[in-house]
Formats: sequence, C-alpha cells, structure tokens
Amino acid sequence: MKESSHEPALLLGTHPIADSIASCLNGAGFRVLTELKGERLQEAGLVILVTEENEAVKTDWIRAIEGAVPGETLICVNTESIGLDVLQENALYPERIIGLNWTEPADTTFFLEIIANDITGTSRAAWLEELARRHWNKDPYVIRGNTGIRMRLLGALIREAFFLVQNGYANAEDIDRACRNDAGYYLPFAGNLRYMDLMGTYAYGMVMKDLNRELATDAVLPAFFSEMMEKGKWGMAEGEGFYSYRPGEADKWKALLGKFSLEIRDLIGRYNQPEEVALQLKNGSN
Repeated sequence: MKESSHEPALLLGTHPIADSIASCLNGAGFRVLTELKGERLQEAGLVILVTEENEAVKTDWIRAIEGAVPGETLICVNTESIGLDVLQENALYPERIIGLNWTEPADTTFFLEIIANDITGTSRAAWLEELARRHWNKDPYVIRGNTGIRMRLLGALIREAFFLVQNGYANAEDIDRACRNDAGYYLPFAGNLRYMDLMGTYAYGMVMKDLNRELATDAVLPAFFSEMMEKGKWGMAEGEGFYSYRPGEADKWKALLGKFSLEIRDLIGRYNQPEEVALQLKNGSN
C-alpha cells in the first residue's frame, strides 16, 4: 500500500453514492477506474466496492475483484448489517477485506466508518484511516469487530420512531421536528455522550432509569412500514415515502442537500478540530 494518494483506485458497484465517492477520490488525486479490466488494475492499491446490502451480491463482487487485482490490493466494502467475517470467509486473501461505510454526499461530509477485525489486523485499518484523514477530508473512526456502529445507533432511533408512529403517539412530521430541532442542533457540535457531559449526566441517568422500560424492543418491522414497502413507497425517487413528492421535487431536495452539506461541513469544521478546541479552552476563548 502506497503512502501517496496519487495512484489508480478502483471504484465498483451500482450504489447511488458511487458518484460522490468518485468526486472524493478525484479531489484527492486518485485516478478512478470503474471497470474490472485494463492494465492499470495491476497498479491499483485500493478497491472501493459499494453495493446494495445483499450478501450474495457482495461476495460475488469480491470473488470477481480478487481475480483481477494483485494479492496485496486492499478491498473496501460497504456493509451495514453483514458481518465482515462473512465477507472474508471464502476470500482468497481474507486479511485484505475491510469494511468501509460512507454517507451521502461522500465528497462533502466528514463521516467515514472503517470496520476491521482480528483477521484484518491493525496496519491496513491504520493506513486507511490516515489516508482518509490526510487526503479525503474525513474525520474517520475504526471499529474493531464485524459490523459498524453508525447503523446500530441510527437503527435504534428509527425503531423508537416507528413505535411512536405505530402506536399513535406521533406522526412523521412530529418525529422529524423533534429530531431536527433538538438533536439536530447539538449532534454536529458534540455528539450524544459529550452533550450528556455538558448538560449533566445525572439528569439523563434519572430519565433513562424510568424511560428504558418504555423504549421499543421490536424485532420486526411495524405493519404500517411493511405496507409502505409493499406499495412501493420507497422514497423520493418513487414519488412517495413518508411524504409525497411532485415530479422534479426529488432533484430539488438533492440540490438543497448538497448546498446544506457544504455549509454544515464548514460549521462543523470550526468546532471539530481537537487542537483548536483545546486551545480555545486553554485561552478561555468564546
């Protein structure tokens, strides 16, 4: 694995996020390859695969990639619920398979989740983390295990939201307002646990002592959401999800998301540099 980012990188898969990952790689000086053919494949030290969350699809891709690139090439695969050990199981070189989760738009957000395990070892994850920090403008973290934490945290929030809607406590608009106007304000600044420190962990402990018994523990999707899936209400691209959308409205929302992502990245960047925050605290700066 090279230190420099100025080398070919292979980007594969049909996931919509691939376009913004390509922008991220191009901005870092990579020459992005998108096909499993050509002489340049032998020079690529990095493969990024982004597919749907389907074990068979991912393992088929990995098998094809391993037949086309050198044995030392690092293969990064997005995986939210499929264990990294499952993807490594039948690989020719399981130690070079690593989990890598992005969020949209990949080229303007700080998020990057790296998943490694005992098979992967430490050096590959460390190299990828440093590459992401230095060349991709990311604030990455490494998870030592088989699955990431981002989707587990988000899944817990979604499960409770579904419970509240299913049982008539709230509707979709209520849920989104509660998330946007409370957590949406502090999460980019501090994250959940730092925010608890700021507000006082005792108060949260007292609340959760009683509230934990009331939180959803459902293991299956609620009926209203299963019905949405059956009716093809899959989101903006189909014209309906939790909300209804007019023709062309999805493109406008995506444009607004791109604009917002750039603005919020600038704002987060002002408070997300540990050295600068430490200096402000030391100097008593506002």
